[in-house]
Amino acid sequence: MLIPAGKTAVLLGAALLLGTAANAQLYKNPHVPVQQRVADLLKRMTLEEKVGQMSMSSLSESKNSKIAYGVLESPFSNVKDIALQSIAAKKYAREQTRLGIPPIQIGECLHGQLAAGATTFPQAIAQGSTWNPALIRQMGSAIAYEASTSGVDEALSPLFDLIRDARYGRVEECFAEDPYLVGQLGSAFVIGMQGDPAKTGSSFAFDNVMCTGKHFAAYSKPIAGINLAPAEIGERELRSMFLAPFKDAVQSANIAAIMPSYNEIDGIPAHSNEFLLKQVLRKEWGFKGYVFSDYGGLSQLYNFHKVAKTPADAAILGITAGVDLEAARPDIYAHLVELVKTGKIKESQIDTAVARILTAKFKAGLFEKPLADTARLKGRLHTPEHIQLSQQIAEESIILLKNDKNLLPLNISKLKSLAVIGPNANKVQYGDYSFTRDNLSGVTTLAGIKQYVGNSVKVNYAQGCELSGTDKSGFAEAVKTANESDAVVVVLGTTSVVFSGIGWNGHAPGNEPKDPFTCGEGYDVTDINPQGVQRELLQEIYKTGKPVILVLVHGRPWSISWEKENIPAILEAWYPGEKGGAAIANILFGKVNPSGRLNMSVPQSTGHIPVFYNYVNSAKGINRQHGSIEKPGQDYVYSSTDPLFAFGYGLSYTSFKYDNLKVSKTVFSKNEQVIVSVDIKNTGSVAGKEVVQLYLGNKINSVSTPEMALRRFSKIALEPGEVKTVNFTINSKDLAIWNRQMKQVTEPGTFDVMIAKAADNVVLKKQLEYR
Repeated sequence: MLIPAGKTAVLLGAALLLGTAANAQLYKNPHVPVQQRVADLLKRMTLEEKVGQMSMSSLSESKNSKIAYGVLESPFSNVKDIALQSIAAKKYAREQTRLGIPPIQIGECLHGQLAAGATTFPQAIAQGSTWNPALIRQMGSAIAYEASTSGVDEALSPLFDLIRDARYGRVEECFAEDPYLVGQLGSAFVIGMQGDPAKTGSSFAFDNVMCTGKHFAAYSKPIAGINLAPAEIGERELRSMFLAPFKDAVQSANIAAIMPSYNEIDGIPAHSNEFLLKQVLRKEWGFKGYVFSDYGGLSQLYNFHKVAKTPADAAILGITAGVDLEAARPDIYAHLVELVKTGKIKESQIDTAVARILTAKFKAGLFEKPLADTARLKGRLHTPEHIQLSQQIAEESIILLKNDKNLLPLNISKLKSLAVIGPNANKVQYGDYSFTRDNLSGVTTLAGIKQYVGNSVKVNYAQGCELSGTDKSGFAEAVKTANESDAVVVVLGTTSVVFSGIGWNGHAPGNEPKDPFTCGEGYDVTDINPQGVQRELLQEIYKTGKPVILVLVHGRPWSISWEKENIPAILEAWYPGEKGGAAIANILFGKVNPSGRLNMSVPQSTGHIPVFYNYVNSAKGINRQHGSIEKPGQDYVYSSTDPLFAFGYGLSYTSFKYDNLKVSKTVFSKNEQVIVSVDIKNTGSVAGKEVVQLYLGNKINSVSTPEMALRRFSKIALEPGEVKTVNFTINSKDLAIWNRQMKQVTEPGTFDVMIAKAADNVVLKKQLEYR
């Protein structure tokens, strides 16, 4: 069919117009591949608009702004206010800015959304002592479900830092001291929040929330335990211990963003560390997400670390190292436009960073995602299911450290009265990155006990003392209360800054604590003994001769040598969330059998720090008593180097027998797997949960390596008399080390396979040979 020339011109013109129209909407078309959408949008952006995407502001400050910011921060407010501000800010960005690019809304979600009305879960250190990744994954999903309702697109959590120094205030925000345990729990948190990458690929559903892995890297090993101090660490330890959990987050959980740490390693601050952010993160691990600066981290290159003469120089260092977005305000990256115009950096560097941010936005569906809906808040936040989950996590996190003569569980039928004493007995303590510590928001230990016993037992209460300070005026009343009771529960601990972050306010208005903060971000200590006169209060109660149960509600381990020696029953509860008091009561009275296990080694004293289980042989010193390096184990003049309580330790109200350890083969090679199986029997009279721990130990290597390293674990539930066979699969990668050439290899040799109840309690052992 022939078409007249005039009509041909008309049709071609129409086609061009249609093509132009389609092209104009290409980046807004959800059916177009993400890479094409990014490329289409990027070519339409001015330099100023690109730099705007690399910057952050708040939801409230963004309204009517001419700048389309890449990220906006949720206020520390109630969920309805956050939702309303989210609606206004995102609607403005979509409809009133030139290109309609929606922002990523940020929220703090360490143990629940930092907002009034959201569920408060146990603090991260308590999450870690559950040794239950499935439970943490459920929690991540619940937090995302709640936070997304008020518009949150990305959480500034979780932490993949290792606990290495009990003086460090942010211990409470960490999962554990072991890289494998941290990697398993942290990745479970991420998959719960973002969705399972095996099912969703690299995209994120509307009810999910992107995660930010913190803090990259070795932030939690500061000199003298001081926040922001340098990490004294070699590359081998860095790779073996501190980078390993982040690698899991990147390669197993598809984490959306990584946050560099405030610290420096060998004179190089993390925000300017090309080795970490380019070589390791991008080239070695293949990270496809974006790098989100810690708040003020780029400014610190100029005003704190002193590696940049001017803010503009700091911008050059940051963008060259691979920091894609500046938080919390555009202070340093505000110089990027001028730096491009003067030729000091290339616009292609800007394009690379912006493309990563836009990719995250498209993968999260932000251009199509419905705005927050305040009508949905009631049905999705603080639901009975989420509150129950918070309590379950608390119950599985609490660790029974001591139980002489089976003092616990308490028998209600044999009690007429019970004293509940101590500065944390009638206070909720959630830890930092919480919205409140008002007792109306949760269940205290005192309230939990009263609810549990009802009218069956008379509960007598006395505070005794404050959490810090030297005031002993309440001792007399506390002793009198103890003497009038059949048994005593003493609840000691710490209090942490509520809102957190460098330079942030430490409390909600009208919620200022009487006690000064002694834990949390920026609250490091020189002494890990109980603060104030708390130990003296406990000692006075002990002198009454009454049965005493010590409950610790705090964010960092204490040196409790005296308590271990003298107090018959001790519970470590950490910061157990809004239902913490109910969880503690359930364990005290035996409704729940404690199943928490220590996720970090507890030092004997401040002078013993650092203490962790996965040491190299030489770290234990020479046994002077025997005058030999053949038998390490002694130590200091007056003390051993052993922990007060070991990693993985925790008691139960029942007993477990380990038997029948088998390995599927005793000699294996690179492409083979070994199945390790062991039978566990509940030999007691009540149901319980046991954490079965598998450690591997290299006999001889070309470099010094830990004598044992956790490589698998499983938390199982057993009825009385029940036997379960636990199977673990290991391979050559589980035996890999970083050799002298800084290559990760598995060297031929003999290895111990250890099944343990704790790092200091190996119950069964086999040997493997790798060829």
